[in-house]
Amino acid sequence: MSKTPPDWLSKGVSLLRPGAPADAAGAARPAPAATGDARPTRTLTERMAATLRRHGEALPPRALRRVLEDLQGVTDSRTSEVEAGRRAHAVMTAYQALTADERRDVWLLMAECFAPDGAKLKTAREQYEAAEPGSPEQAQAEAKLRRASASPRARLLQRFAIPEEGLRFLVGLRAELLPVVRKDRRLAALDAELEQLFSTWFDVAFLDLKRISWDSPASLIEKLIEYEAVHDIKGWSDVKNRLDDTDRRCYGFFHPRLPGVPLIFVEVALTDAISDAIAPLLDEAATATPAHKASTAIFYSISNTQTGLRGVSFGDSLIKRVVETLREEFPKLKNFATLSPIPGLRQWLGGQAAALLPRLPDKQAQALGRHLGSLPPTADRLLAALDDAPSLGERSPLRQTLLHLAAEYLGRVGQDGKPADPVARFHLGNGARVERLNWAADLSPKGIKQSWGLMVNYLYDLKRLDKHRALLADGKVPVSGDIEGLLL
Repeated sequence: MSKTPPDWLSKGVSLLRPGAPADAAGAARPAPAATGDARPTRTLTERMAATLRRHGEALPPRALRRVLEDLQGVTDSRTSEVEAGRRAHAVMTAYQALTADERRDVWLLMAECFAPDGAKLKTAREQYEAAEPGSPEQAQAEAKLRRASASPRARLLQRFAIPEEGLRFLVGLRAELLPVVRKDRRLAALDAELEQLFSTWFDVAFLDLKRISWDSPASLIEKLIEYEAVHDIKGWSDVKNRLDDTDRRCYGFFHPRLPGVPLIFVEVALTDAISDAIAPLLDEAATATPAHKASTAIFYSISNTQTGLRGVSFGDSLIKRVVETLREEFPKLKNFATLSPIPGLRQWLGGQAAALLPRLPDKQAQALGRHLGSLPPTADRLLAALDDAPSLGERSPLRQTLLHLAAEYLGRVGQDGKPADPVARFHLGNGARVERLNWAADLSPKGIKQSWGLMVNYLYDLKRLDKHRALLADGKVPVSGDIEGLLL
């Protein structure tokens, strides 16, 4: 496949660089100096129709028009898939040499110049709404509406996926796009199109579940070290401990077009009880429970590796598949639970403490107030005193208060009807329940910063997953009796 970049890069690199000196062809001009010009920002259409670039604009008009021509060449219906792939590869090669601002211009071209035909879409929608429900005319109108809704942008992105590295390119493009789209809503349609396509291309039906072991290629193990997002891997001895065949398993979902890169992976410890602290699981010198004697599988780390696949859900299927795989290998396993961080607790309590303290039972509020030296207890003193939370004794009123407030955080849905904590949303959405809070369970700097060292177990009761999902859909968080007793 040809790797020749398109005309807009190969004939005018200097054209794409603000401030570049003019070459012999006279195509490139330096970007004008800032002059306090208060003229309104030009639309993409206005920029392409212009002759000169204004200060603050990335690609000049001539380059924008060239990029658009090359993108249109990729989608040309007269072009074979092979030729379309070659053209897409050339655009991808040129894209890699662009600056962040220039890449944003390419995104704008994709978003605005490859949208559905508004007039056709309006007409098709009106015909569908006017048709009698259940009639042949409505079915035909729906088919027409579907065709009118299909954007040329989808065809463009599909053809970018033709080259061998095309899918990896698109995932990387969206990873760059995501933080920008929040500020520039003109890019929202492009983001939505990518997410929809990825939801199809990365459907779990097309993914392979593979075990990752110490015998896996070194390049794959390096990916675990790179992408581990929950408990940092400190080196090769650490990762070897996590892949120890005696009492550990690690599984990941892989896509055939992204070989050697797990899209998501889960680390599992096989134990004789539900774990209440992370240190023993990460301790390289700890005595291992032989896997064939284990009664419990602890999911202690689940990491997504591709930012560009945000919004594409395969965590639910990963856990289900791993449970099935573990049960086949170890029939004695009875319990499937997590040992999870509570990443949003400190921030949430910082904003909610003042409203929550008046809800404490009178006896507890008085004990807390005496401990803090303030009756009634105040949010400021509470939050300041929690800096020493891990060292508090079991009967400390401050410790008891934090457990109550943490249970409140995990055991109630937020204003949007979903759990406030992101990890809770994931596991509860998969049918787990909040099982147990664990004091001083993660004393790493990260664990203290997130939740004063607290961790939580989510239990996957395989017979009640659907019941738990139904409870959550009704706005009720499924919790154990211990957690229910801590709710305010």
